[in-house]
Amino acid sequence: MRQVLRARMAGLLYLLAVLTAILGEFLIGGRAGVVVALTAVPCYVAVTALTYAIFKAVNRRVSIAALAFNLLGLGFEALRLNPGGVDIALVFHGVYCLLIASMIFHATILPPNLWIPMALAGLGWLTFLSPRLADHSSPYNVAVGILGEASLMLWFVAFGVRQRDSTMHAGRTES
Repeated sequence: MRQVLRARMAGLLYLLAVLTAILGEFLIGGRAGVVVALTAVPCYVAVTALTYAIFKAVNRRVSIAALAFNLLGLGFEALRLNPGGVDIALVFHGVYCLLIASMIFHATILPPNLWIPMALAGLGWLTFLSPRLADHSSPYNVAVGILGEASLMLWFVAFGVRQRDSTMHAGRTES
């Protein structure tokens, strides 16, 4: 039951973070918009921690790597650092999404096809490694990123995760 609650909390906090970021970046704008948008960062930190707690049973090493990549990206986001014009926060987040996708693929706690939208989200965010590629693929890269992540988070809100029992293995592969 604890995993279901974690999943639902992660999904709701993700939705709150996205709405706050959109409100700040696009609807309010300016200095006040930046402040509002930055309030999304603690929500994303909580989502990252909850997601780690959910997936550590699938693969602890990959889950720790995903946690580290996303927290590093959130640090860049909070500081608004874009070295060389690269939105490095989204690049780190793209790696995070790909790692989560790989764990979904190997997990028995979620439907296996949920890895596909998360992998696409990761690839969408990785386009920000090149400002030129990100500009040329916009707004599709952002849409794929948001929709891919939202599919997992909406699943978390609606269904949580499958409970493990003594007959159910945490994942198809372990490390």
